[in-house]
Amino acid sequence: MMLVNKYQKMTGLNACFLICFICISSFALGQDKKPYSRDSSFHNSYYDAKEKIYQEQKNNKYDIVFFGNSITERGPWEELIGNNLKIGNRGIGGDNTFGMKARIADVVLMKPKKIFLMMGVNDISRNLSTDMILKNYEEIIRLIKNKSPKTKIYLQSTLPLNDNLLKYDYLKGKSQMILTLNSGIKSLAKKYRLVYVDLYNELGKGDVLLESYTVDGIHINRDGYVRWVDFLKKKKYL
Repeated sequence: MMLVNKYQKMTGLNACFLICFICISSFALGQDKKPYSRDSSFHNSYYDAKEKIYQEQKNNKYDIVFFGNSITERGPWEELIGNNLKIGNRGIGGDNTFGMKARIADVVLMKPKKIFLMMGVNDISRNLSTDMILKNYEEIIRLIKNKSPKTKIYLQSTLPLNDNLLKYDYLKGKSQMILTLNSGIKSLAKKYRLVYVDLYNELGKGDVLLESYTVDGIHINRDGYVRWVDFLKKKKYL
């Protein structure tokens, strides 16, 4: 009888311990869990290597900075713009708005006269919500305005895609998401009295990136960049 009571007592203690352990573990997991961590990662070997190069140049002074992902990174901006302007290219292939938010402060230290932003397509390809993208976008805008109020900010629309040329299925069928994002970017431009640059309709037609301006349905070829810069000049943004 004493053995039974002792066993029941131990079983009860073990049950209490198990319940406490589960509660504590659940709390710890809840504390460690970061919002959007599954889809918003941006560190990789390419990002870190490119950012290291940019860090070494953070004391440079530029008249104009183009800031974005691979579409920005591949642009021959200095060659196409010229006019003795010092142009900074701060694009990183594959970067999303979380990665851009992490590195915008160093760009702002340069206090450029103008900064052209383009971001969002990599977030969309990973099915991050428009609200999430625009939240990051707005935080980037605020940081620039607070730290370098004389810098003129240009919000460039996210470009359309061409599904017929895309090689990756995860990029296909995103037209509506891009339209929704661009609508939000236009609203931010209005809210903060910034210039909205409509490249979506300049390089695309009927929500499709024109084949004559792209190499793979998402990235721009040289003719596309020439048309891009000509449009900026025509609008007197440069």
